[in-house]
Amino acid sequence: MPTALPAPFRHRLRVYWEDTDAGGVVFYANYLKFFERARTEWLRAAGVGQQALREATGAIFIVSETSVKYLRPARLDDEIEVSVDVREQGRASMLVAQAAWRGSELLAEGLIRIGCVDAGTFRPTRIPTPILDALA
Repeated sequence: MPTALPAPFRHRLRVYWEDTDAGGVVFYANYLKFFERARTEWLRAAGVGQQALREATGAIFIVSETSVKYLRPARLDDEIEVSVDVREQGRASMLVAQAAWRGSELLAEGLIRIGCVDAGTFRPTRIPTPILDALA
């Protein structure tokens, strides 16, 4: 049973060598991976396992749009915190604001549109009500 979460949700992670370029700075595309990890943990904390969701309802979440602004570099071994905050919620999609922080320093921020689709057809489907309630 999904559980309501306080907003914004926060997930901590460490920057590893594989996340950086030759200069030890996080490669820009890896912020999207960090955002994805945080959204996965956000769903998990709400009691929504993505594989269980697929098995129970046939629904999966996909990313349909991203916009990221890069402000400061994260570096090898930094501990960063990534936030997840729902800005808009529709029947089959939601707009999620995400940000990566090192302490009080904002590193990157973005808006990610998440869609709910049928896993077999990839056609839009309603987000199950218990999940909407937990993520609101």
